[in-house]
Amino acid sequence: MSRWSAVSGLMLLLTFLVAGEAVAYYTGLPVPGSVIGMVLLAVGLGIGLVPLAGVERVADWLLEHLGLFFVPPGVGLMLHWGLLRREWLPILVALVVSTFAVLAVTGLVARLLSQVEPKS
Repeated sequence: MSRWSAVSGLMLLLTFLVAGEAVAYYTGLPVPGSVIGMVLLAVGLGIGLVPLAGVERVADWLLEHLGLFFVPPGVGLMLHWGLLRREWLPILVALVVSTFAVLAVTGLVARLLSQVEPKS
């Protein structure tokens, strides 16, 4: 049995979240602190500073209950239904254009990365 409990894993994740928020606040970067915290956590896991066992149990639990994270946006949609009915066309155009832009950029990056020869 691992010495990492769910509580210590959650505290580890929250520590990186707070660190990311602090970096975003004090540097004024136009990136959400949660994203900076995830990058810091990924770097910590990649270089071995953070043990995988420390976050694995909590991460698995969060993934199992991922559906719960869609409840607040759903409530927001119901709350602002009138606005959505009035502004459906610009919202639809933005969704379609941004979807195609993400697909194009992802395809371009995948093509560029597939052309890079791995070093052996």
